[in-house]
Amino acid sequence: MKTLKQALFVMLAGMATVSAMSVSAEEKSANPVSDQNQLNNDKFKDMKFDIDKVAVRNDLFAEKYPLQYQSWLGTSQSEKIGDALAEDPRLVVLWGGYLFSSEYNHPRGHYYAVTDVRNILRTGAPKDENSGPQPAACWTCKSPDVARLITEKGEDGYFGAKWAKWGNEIVNPIGCADCHDTNSKEFAEGQPALRIARPHVLRALDKIDWNFERSDKTDKRAAICANCHVEYFFAGDKKIVTFPWQNGVSVEQMEKYYDDLQFKDWTHSLSKAPMLKAQHPDFETWTMGMHGKNGVTCVDCHMAKQQTADGRVFTNHNIGNPFDNFQNTCANCHDQSKEKLQGIVNSRKERVQSAMIKLEDQLVHAHFEAKAAWDAGATEAEMKDALQDIRHAQWRWDYTSASHGFYMHAPEVALEVLSSGLDKAADARRKLAIILTKHNVKQPVAIPDISTKEKAQAAMGIDIEKQKREKEEFLKTVVPQWDKEAKEKGLLPADAK
Repeated sequence: MKTLKQALFVMLAGMATVSAMSVSAEEKSANPVSDQNQLNNDKFKDMKFDIDKVAVRNDLFAEKYPLQYQSWLGTSQSEKIGDALAEDPRLVVLWGGYLFSSEYNHPRGHYYAVTDVRNILRTGAPKDENSGPQPAACWTCKSPDVARLITEKGEDGYFGAKWAKWGNEIVNPIGCADCHDTNSKEFAEGQPALRIARPHVLRALDKIDWNFERSDKTDKRAAICANCHVEYFFAGDKKIVTFPWQNGVSVEQMEKYYDDLQFKDWTHSLSKAPMLKAQHPDFETWTMGMHGKNGVTCVDCHMAKQQTADGRVFTNHNIGNPFDNFQNTCANCHDQSKEKLQGIVNSRKERVQSAMIKLEDQLVHAHFEAKAAWDAGATEAEMKDALQDIRHAQWRWDYTSASHGFYMHAPEVALEVLSSGLDKAADARRKLAIILTKHNVKQPVAIPDISTKEKAQAAMGIDIEKQKREKEEFLKTVVPQWDKEAKEKGLLPADAK
């Protein structure tokens, strides 16, 4: 008889690194953080490691840990870039006025973390270390070089710069030193020596009573993924990465945290609503599902143990879909066939995605209806409540959409979140209908043709060709110089391409 833990359905792939997640450098709110001490726990401030021994180059471990290293190299096989805006042009409208409406792609493997954040249109085309639209925080999940820089410069020194400042310093993609204490005796002896090397992550875990050092092996394995696979925002003038976990990790608890701060990621270009952009709350949604509640971690499903022909057992670092490694993941706990489990997962996915599309459609209409109301002379006092409903509805959509595999990690919760989002979108549109009637606006409000990404971007006034030209020039002139300087510093191997 299998235990309850073993009887749970395995998580579907979704914890692969989100490539190039970033936010606008627009001022986020009038008072983004009223009290920085509320966010900072001093015991983690300016946490230090031995700079000389933070091994940031992943290739340095290829000889000692060949099986792990070669499996990590397998993340480079995700060469295809999936264009999420082309697949669903509604997203261009939902993120109107925000750089996500220019380019948003499906995640690739850890190997491409630095490459993708350089290439994405959202990071712009800076010409020097003080230009460009993004803060240094956009590097934070991409490289073990980040822990080194925080040690060298302190949190304020690292976060206080522009993204381009560290272009010749952050050059190694997510790898060994992001998760392991590579300088420890335990690691040298072949033990995992798990470590969190980013102070803001330890600070956040403390808020939810998940002290990393006192955690058991299972909780540490889960918390390691919370280095990056979480919701976050950039706090204060220094744009320090901060997790909104003061009240908890549910969609309502994080929303209250943001509302209490009067925080916004950006102002929507159509509706003028004060918007929130969810990042990728994978850790948070995992804790709400049956796997998370029963101690089945990300590693169990996405980095399962494997055995070589000669009997050696190692952790597979080619993070991906558990169904691609079924015998070493799902089959360890489940009696059902691969086809049976895939059918269950696909059914859940279809239900969640169907609700998600319905909410997207309602939000698209709400944004255009709000614009029509403004154009007709509506006042801020009239619009305030409707805009807050739009904010809350889209936050619920984005919390679900940005959380990879929510439909597997906690499908019932995902549907509840989307259902409440649909209710709030309906509230917004009902209030807008009253405002539109008051101002003699003909209804229904016309929606332009947004059937393709190109048409949607044109409708939103995005000069995408200009952005592409600028990015191409940046990749041709600036990035090669970054790599040249990194090689001279020994941060990259001399033969790195």
